[in-house]
Amino acid sequence: MEKEECLLLIENETPDGSKRSSGGLGRLVALDVARGLAVLGMYVQHFALNEKNAAIVSGNTTLLFVLCGGISYSLMAQGMRDKGIEKTAFRSRMLARAVFIDLIGYTLIMLNTPFGVILPAYAALFVLALPLVYRSTRVLVTTAICLILLGPPVMVLGGSLFSEAFLLYDIAGGPMSALALSSVFVAGMAIGRLDLTSTHTALSLAGSGSIMLIISIMLSKFVLPDLSQTFENWLISVQGVNSIELDPYAIWPYNVEPPMWHSLLLTSSHSASSFQTLMGLGAAFFALGIVCIISKKISKLVIPFALVGRMALTMYAIQFVVVWGIQLAGGNFSLGEIPFGDMLIVIIALVVGWLLSCLPKGPLEVSLRHFDSFFTLRNQTERCISNHLKEKI
Repeated sequence: MEKEECLLLIENETPDGSKRSSGGLGRLVALDVARGLAVLGMYVQHFALNEKNAAIVSGNTTLLFVLCGGISYSLMAQGMRDKGIEKTAFRSRMLARAVFIDLIGYTLIMLNTPFGVILPAYAALFVLALPLVYRSTRVLVTTAICLILLGPPVMVLGGSLFSEAFLLYDIAGGPMSALALSSVFVAGMAIGRLDLTSTHTALSLAGSGSIMLIISIMLSKFVLPDLSQTFENWLISVQGVNSIELDPYAIWPYNVEPPMWHSLLLTSSHSASSFQTLMGLGAAFFALGIVCIISKKISKLVIPFALVGRMALTMYAIQFVVVWGIQLAGGNFSLGEIPFGDMLIVIIALVVGWLLSCLPKGPLEVSLRHFDSFFTLRNQTERCISNHLKEKI
């Protein structure tokens, strides 16, 4: 009887960590909508960027995407723990997913499109966050705050020292590294502990996001310009102006560029400074809070965005393949100067998401589920059978 219960537990487990609709909570629509908005923002940024939408989508969409990833990470861990599945199964699943996402990321990098690929850093976060996944919410919040403050200096140093070490560079080297995105991911893990179906939670997210945005905007307009100039002048007085061309064949660390310490006070998109992260995190909090409210009040209105969010990995990869194909054919993929070009891109992306929704899952989502289930379900089955045989003996 115990063996049957153990196998039943395995059969009822879905590879994405959520409960089946027959006896569980199902998917969180608001999270799919937020993830869908992040992907649509990336499409606008890559295909139709202009002066009007740049302040909204540049950098912010990436942080919203990562925040949703942290929330899903926390929800998945909680769901597996509630079903009595061992912690080792979750670790195996995250390691498998990290490998799969890393492979997809490097495949997209090989296309050599003009846009940065965050998937290698995203995959690294799946592994680096494992020590935190079962910690208290207070630990997660404290860690996120420390990463916002201390992460950028380490990231800048890593961008200099690890420029030729690709794996280390993905972890802690520059604004597209795991360290640069870690504070947002951990903040998402903390949010994943909250009841996102609650109106109080949604209002709290929107309110705190608004406060973070206001503080960040005020700092960027009235404090940072003078502070940044003073800091740069101090750096020049200490380091001088380095006009010597480095020898790329010199031994490490004499072949690396000096750290870009001045970037610590930047507020431009993808600078990953504490100020830019705080601003992007505030925008992500606000967007998530508003989405939770709208999804609860007018659920039918957000269905198209939720469909994109459910195919987020596939939709993310498609844009790089499309850009690669257009460039290969010698065409121009930018619609930023065309009137309502950004709206056209959003509509096209929504249509593609709707067409993909006719499938049970997106192509990459299906592959990811089979890849990680090969490790987790197999290990879980072997463990249950082994325990059953020990009891018989």
